[in-house]
Amino acid sequence: MTEKNDRFKTDLLGLKVELLCNGARLGTTIDRGRKAGAGPSGGRYILLPNGSGVNLAFWGNFVKKSTWEITKENKDYFLHRSNEDEKIPIKMVHNPNFYNEKTSDGIPMGKVALLHGTDCLATTVYQRCTYWNTGKKCKFCGIELSLESQATISVKKPCQFREVVEAAVKEDVCNHITLTTGTTETPDRGSKLLTEIVKEVKACREIPIHVQVEPPKSNQYLDMLANAGADTIGVHIESFDPAVLKEVCPGKAETRLERYLETWKYSVELFGENQVSSFIIAGLGESDDSILKGAEKLAEIGVIPYLVPLRPIIGTEFEDRPPPRPSRMISLYKRIAEILETYGLDPAKNKAGCVRCGCCSAINEAKA
Repeated sequence: MTEKNDRFKTDLLGLKVELLCNGARLGTTIDRGRKAGAGPSGGRYILLPNGSGVNLAFWGNFVKKSTWEITKENKDYFLHRSNEDEKIPIKMVHNPNFYNEKTSDGIPMGKVALLHGTDCLATTVYQRCTYWNTGKKCKFCGIELSLESQATISVKKPCQFREVVEAAVKEDVCNHITLTTGTTETPDRGSKLLTEIVKEVKACREIPIHVQVEPPKSNQYLDMLANAGADTIGVHIESFDPAVLKEVCPGKAETRLERYLETWKYSVELFGENQVSSFIIAGLGESDDSILKGAEKLAEIGVIPYLVPLRPIIGTEFEDRPPPRPSRMISLYKRIAEILETYGLDPAKNKAGCVRCGCCSAINEAKA
């Protein structure tokens, strides 16, 4: 291995974290990707020279301050840092062809599901959230903004999603699936909609599926998801700081931490270690200590703490809130990697979804 490659391997964690936190400016004309939606959005996926994927932001005011710029020479793309000569070759993950196709009932497939990373087909099965109607929505979330812009549809029918899965598999861009949902008013919190789609897909194709849902009112809904064939589950608390959670996610904060713990423990029994995860967002106003104690609490029961930096989304209350500093995130990732090692957890063993994809977090790079 050359000295240059050695240096790149050493700096990979820092590079990825900088890109996750600060995004990149555009020195060439390209499609900037989805602007809003559920989860970290506002950009495109790229591959670094070692194959590591990054969900790279191109939207938002914070991106204008990034020291990184995407440039293009002939057909090749590069990452270039301001005031430096060195260029890092990257690959853009291009939009799949199925985006141009329609379902049998005439819906553009790109409005039903999208490619995340290089091989994960993802959709929000219910593009609304009860908290948006009650004034208790999460301040960083853009789930209904993409619906307002007509980039998607409100409810994805199981048959529609199955048709998109078939098209994506045929194109060889779908090896696993992520299904998320806005929270419903019903006791299942959206689990029934997720279950219907899991059943539809599993009936025609054996492909790993990840589901994401708030703690339902009863564990029977978790059983329902597991029995339908879901392979992994994400139950996302966002923050372990109760004051921050109440301020930033007032609707989610109404669910007691004890119920989250019950849900995580029961989910580990159903799906197994390394197959249950929880997003923790850094940059909401919390302390490092709350993140690390929360991460250890998760790891103790077999849940993967999936740490991500805040991604300010245009149109949300947090659109102008700055992401956390890369130096802070690097320190947190290294500490969480140690926690994972202590409790014998390995994100690389996750079967499907965000943890397997890895483009929104640098946990895998910190653990390597």
